[in-house]
Amino acid sequence: DALDAAENRLCLEIGPGLGTLTSSLLRIFPRVLAVEFDENLARNLPKSFPGKNLTVVHQDFLQFDLNSVEKPYVVAGNIPYYITSPIIMKLLEAENKADNIVLLIQKEVAERIVAGPGKHTFLSLSVQNLAEVTPGPVVKRAFFTPPPKVDSQVIILRPRKTPIISNEALNLAKKAFSAPRKKLIKNLSIFYSVDELKAAIQKVNLDPNSRPADTALETWQKLYEILQK
Repeated sequence: DALDAAENRLCLEIGPGLGTLTSSLLRIFPRVLAVEFDENLARNLPKSFPGKNLTVVHQDFLQFDLNSVEKPYVVAGNIPYYITSPIIMKLLEAENKADNIVLLIQKEVAERIVAGPGKHTFLSLSVQNLAEVTPGPVVKRAFFTPPPKVDSQVIILRPRKTPIISNEALNLAKKAFSAPRKKLIKNLSIFYSVDELKAAIQKVNLDPNSRPADTALETWQKLYEILQK
């Protein structure tokens, strides 16, 4: 449902493996393009679906050219935990963006991505700046064979046409998150005077003792603009 299958829409699958998810996608979508890193899996996967409109590309997804994908398309995949963030940012920063992205990722990472003020991370700000984010169902580790050490969670991303804040404002946030547990003023005092920071923080109605996690996405843009004057 989250992928919003439509007539003639292509589904790009990341890391199909043995094709368990691929099988379901082929029942929903008229065409599936799967990118698989493992050479043997990539070679054998089409044999499991004779007569189906399945194209398998043997390549590291991080090296895959998204501009080669025909629009409109959506993305699905069970994402390796250790490269979750690079994959998500590649999809969201692409010039040729998907309409919808539905991924199964580590539950802890999903929670970091959907976090709001008070629990923000630089990852949550980066992703939410480029996409509307919706958490999906949690998938317990017991459902996997062999079971991993952690639970997983579905995350739904709908890429925005334009980011909420500028790259410059996001870079300001990145500087502040260099030491997430320290106060915002302390982290940014390397780049601005304490008086400048106190005045700017007051103007955006933040507590002077605020930490980077307390600051909403839009507030970073306001802070950046004030500090640039």
